[in-house]
Amino acid sequence: MFRVRVNKIESIRDVDGNLGKRIELVEEREMGNYGVMRPPTDEAKMVQDVLSAIQQQMPMFPQRQQIAVPKILLFLTESEYDSLGITFDVNQVYEVKLTNQGIQFTKV
Repeated sequence: MFRVRVNKIESIRDVDGNLGKRIELVEEREMGNYGVMRPPTDEAKMVQDVLSAIQQQMPMFPQRQQIAVPKILLFLTESEYDSLGITFDVNQVYEVKLTNQGIQFTKV
């Protein structure tokens, strides 16, 4: 099971000229503090610690950076999209479960 976010929805036509949708789903992963080096001086270390504390207290300063990894591209005609029974919205997050040769989307 993994989580995806709807990154983009575009209107398309298939090879027969039928209207459809191209839905781009990306997996979001948090980048850890890999490769973060501790500053050599005590003053620089103190500044880094203060900035870290501010990031934890204020959500406008994200502590960890997220990267979007392309995961699923759906090309669906209008009738296929309707029969899927899901209304995809940009930035909506879904849990995806792959079982028994099927895909299940659950809105988070």
